[in-house]
Amino acid sequence: MSSGEIIIILFVYLLFFGAKGIPSLAQTMGKAVYQFRNAAKDVQDEIMKGANDIRKEARVPLDQMDIDTSAPSKRETPVTGGPKVSDEHNEVPTEGSEK
Repeated sequence: MSSGEIIIILFVYLLFFGAKGIPSLAQTMGKAVYQFRNAAKDVQDEIMKGANDIRKEARVPLDQMDIDTSAPSKRETPVTGGPKVSDEHNEVPTEGSEK
């Protein structure tokens, strides 16, 4: 809103409610701004609380976390299938052996 628009709105308000209505308008606007700031602060506090909870959980060592150990991890799963790797290309030639 530009300052010209605000002046027009205040002028129209003055026409409808008179000079005695301006203090009540200011009081109402002050309360609205106060409530808005409190609501914004509450939202910010909730976000920071959630972020702090996540930070605390990240600092807990893995052995103290509630982890389901009944399911095998990917590291414990044996590797099956796939091509068999031949060692003939990795041999170091010795004396008397030919390739």
